[in-house]
Amino acid sequence: MDRWTEIRKKVLVEGVSKRQVMDEEGIHWETLKKILVHSQPPGYRMYRERSQPKIGPYLGRIKQILQDDKHVHKKQRHTAKRIFERICSEDG
Repeated sequence: MDRWTEIRKKVLVEGVSKRQVMDEEGIHWETLKKILVHSQPPGYRMYRERSQPKIGPYLGRIKQILQDDKHVHKKQRHTAKRIFERICSEDG
């Protein structure tokens, strides 16, 4: 974050050329453009939700198992492997 603001300060306030900042910092032109557009690092942005073709039909059942596990002792809760085995035995 400090590097982000320092680069913005160099270019926007001090008037250092973009090419010089790219050479000094060792960053790509697209990165510099992103730094100058956003005052803070934008972070990860997912543009569309990922499809889940394999696990999708079982998500409701998995959520139900995990919800039920909240009311049981910690040692008796399901692991991922046990949930998988349980769904396989129920659905085949």
